[in-house]
Amino acid sequence: QVQLAETGGGSVQSGGSLRLSCVVSGGIFDRYTMSWFRQAPGKEREIVAAMSSSGSTHYANSVAGRFFISRDSAKNTVYLQMNSLKREDTAIYYCNAAHTFLSDVPSSQWADYGSWGQGTQVTVSS
Repeated sequence: QVQLAETGGGSVQSGGSLRLSCVVSGGIFDRYTMSWFRQAPGKEREIVAAMSSSGSTHYANSVAGRFFISRDSAKNTVYLQMNSLKREDTAIYYCNAAHTFLSDVPSSQWADYGSWGQGTQVTVSS
């Protein structure tokens, strides 16, 4: 059974940076498209960034140029470097491992795709 564990969340002031990590166990990391999602209070879950096993990437318009996704096969880990953080980036951030870009899947079906971590809270204050 595939398990994902996110770390690296916390509280930071606007303009600051954080790096999230997600370790994958129980599966073949190199076969997965890895994605980061977030969900703010009262809002729907949204995709933030994704990287396929071949290195193709997808970013939400709201984070493009500020957030960067990367992966380390030796450590079965995907990272999300978040720079120039804004208050609107405040959310719980979730990691997902799937066999496709979830940006190509209707959001109503996301819960059925791949495996999810428990999430890590990111709070950005002004």
